[in-house]
Amino acid sequence: MRNIKKTIFAFVALLAILGSTLTYAKVATDKKKVLHMKIDSEIDPRTNRYSELALDEAREINADLVILELDTYGGAVTDADDIRTRILEFDKPILAYINKDAASAGALISIACDSIYMAPGASIGAATVVVATGEAAPDKYQSYMRSIMRSTAEANGRDPKIAEAMVDQEIAIDSISEAGKVLTFSTSEAIKHHFCEAKVSSINEILERNGITDYELVEFKLSLSERIIKVFLNPFISGILILIIIGGIYFELQTPGVGFPILAAIIAAVLYFVPYYLNGLAANWEIIVFFIGVFLLLMEVFVIPGFGIAGISGLFLIVGSLILVMLNNDFFDFSFVEGGDITKAAAATLTGLLAAVLLMFFGGLRLTQTKAFKRIALEDTQQKSEGYTSNFNVRSYLGMEGTAYTVLRPSGKIFIDGELKDAFTRGDFIEKGKKVEVIDESGTSLKVREIS
Repeated sequence: MRNIKKTIFAFVALLAILGSTLTYAKVATDKKKVLHMKIDSEIDPRTNRYSELALDEAREINADLVILELDTYGGAVTDADDIRTRILEFDKPILAYINKDAASAGALISIACDSIYMAPGASIGAATVVVATGEAAPDKYQSYMRSIMRSTAEANGRDPKIAEAMVDQEIAIDSISEAGKVLTFSTSEAIKHHFCEAKVSSINEILERNGITDYELVEFKLSLSERIIKVFLNPFISGILILIIIGGIYFELQTPGVGFPILAAIIAAVLYFVPYYLNGLAANWEIIVFFIGVFLLLMEVFVIPGFGIAGISGLFLIVGSLILVMLNNDFFDFSFVEGGDITKAAAATLTGLLAAVLLMFFGGLRLTQTKAFKRIALEDTQQKSEGYTSNFNVRSYLGMEGTAYTVLRPSGKIFIDGELKDAFTRGDFIEKGKKVEVIDESGTSLKVREIS
């Protein structure tokens, strides 16, 4: 009887433990996982890649919700369109939190989100496409922006006409906007016209409004490798890498076979091109143009005599490709490239090139005086006074007489002391059979003159 009681007690205890475990598992399962990403700078290829990596992480951690915090005045339409598409195709809700500004491309990204929340004093709109000078872009670009703003608004149940008016100042909407002004909403106006769910002051408030009280907030941060890549996108660092690329190629051409200069140039080229390529700036054709330029330069040095069309073309292609890689151009279409970006890219490239030229002229001599260079270079001179000679003969023929075995024009062969030897004159022609005298025997041939 006692054993039965113990068994029943153990069974009840087991059920209690199992029940508490299941309850805890259910509570843990109900805990929402929220990923927080932030765009607080210009919309460009770097922002584009940031959004891609952030949403990839949201999938990896199986986030239930993504909150995109925005504070931007816009940027490149092409990159904004990529981000917009990525948001629309994401399989979990994405909520936009406009913390002050979502202008231009920022407005497009906000409208792509499932819900929009705005901080007090925030604004959304002013999505007119502008070119590098700040003026409105041609109508084909405005038409494209109107189209994607309209379709994005429709996809999320918002008024497409209002979204279109944020781009086109000619569109007038009764009691909302008048012709001649691009539409921009304040927080209260956006709420009134259903372009904002509510005015909030924090992410916690957004989650509370959506009935989420038990959650894990994951702040998205770039990995160490991505942060390093971002450092190499700095124009100053790019200029240093260009210096190493040009200088490395030059010093390798000056001292073929050493290996270190060309290795440094290759590493610098990788560090230069890869970050821009990963961020969508460096197109395949721009990288190919760089290597064509290097090939033409090598052809000029090793194959084609002098320095002409091939060498100049090679330098032009190298410098041109290094500048284009830093710009978000669409095959020489600079409509959406900021004027300041062009100046920075050209300045970084030309500064690096100028520094490389100065390094060649002033650093070349210093390089030959370093201990590292002395370990791989032969510096000793073998003087004749110290017993060194380039004479290949085992015995001396100096002053001896012989006979021209062939015509010397001015080189040929002579017969001397029973041996056939290579010989040459000081420039005179000597007929076969004439008597000759050896006047110098350095090198591989005997220098002779005709005996009158």
